[in-house]
Formats: sequence, C-alpha cells, structure tokens
Amino acid sequence: MPLSVDEILELYERRGARSYGSEAVSQTGHALQCAMLAAEGGASAELIAASFLHDIGHLLAELPHALEREADDVHQYLPIPFLRGTFADAVLEPIRLHVDAKRYLCRVDSGYWESLSPASKHSLELQGGSYDAISADRFLVRRFAWDAIRLRRWDDLAKQAGRVVPRPRDFEPLLRSVACRKIEHSLLLTH
Repeated sequence: MPLSVDEILELYERRGARSYGSEAVSQTGHALQCAMLAAEGGASAELIAASFLHDIGHLLAELPHALEREADDVHQYLPIPFLRGTFADAVLEPIRLHVDAKRYLCRVDSGYWESLSPASKHSLELQGGSYDAISADRFLVRRFAWDAIRLRRWDDLAKQAGRVVPRPRDFEPLLRSVACRKIEHSLLLTH
C-alpha cells in the first residue's frame, strides 16, 4: 500500500533523527540537504522530491544504515512499493538508480572514488563496486539515468554537519504537487 505524503513526513519525524550511518548528519538532515541542493541546482519538482526521498529506504529498513554492517540494505529498492501509486517514475526512477549512478561515476570519473566518504566507499563495495565498461554503458542509456547522476552528486554533498536546513514539512507543498500530478495523470488514463 502506498504511503501518503502525510505518512512520509511522519516517518521522517519519527525515525529521521537517526544518524545517517557514520556520517555527521541525521537521516532527515541528509534528505533535506540533498533536496536543497537539487532546488539550488534548478532541478524539476520531481527531481527535488526524489532527492528528498532517495534514502527513505533507510528509514523503512529493519536495521539502520551503519558502517559496521556487512550487508547491503538495498535501500534504493525498498521504498519503491511504498511510493509507487503516490509518485510517478520521474520521482521513483532516480531513487531506484542512485546507487547505480554511484557505481557508474566510479567507472567514468577518475576522482570520484576519492571524493566519497568512508561510509559511501564501504556501502559501494557492498553494492557491487564500480561498474565495468559494459555495465556503465547499459546504465547510461536507462531512462532517468542522468537525473540519477545529478541526484547522486547532490547526495554526496549533502553530509555537512551544522548546515541550516528547512523542516521536512517545508517540502510538503512540493511533495503534494508532485503526488497530485501522479493522481491527475492516472485519472486521465482511466477516462
């Protein structure tokens, strides 16, 4: 059953104070920083929403994201059933592909690996490591791959301790507008 916008915001209020793995920010702080960077980067409303929601799988997971864990929590796939029905693919696919974008960037950007935090390096290894040339080419032709790459870049920058961020509820109008577009689009298809 899809989560409503209210349920999503309540999830951030209930579980978002958890630390974001071994990073210096909380889950909510990371989500808000990422969404702010997307907005500052001129992203569409859908990509800003995806940036806010990209790690919500960590909030839904049984075990919180942690550097010492030796298992991938597949946080990029976990939220899709909870968000499908509320949001369109323009929101869902960058979320689903943001880990693949990290694997892609490790392949094509020689300095990317060094720019990753220790936690991101650790999770990358659990997620399969850098893509080979064929996998990188396959990734790049996927719909929403470029949005996922942009999201990934913001994700990597959204870990600054003490950065002033808005409240999750400040993104409520944006989330509702994107969710409404999904509902309106669905209604058009059924008539």
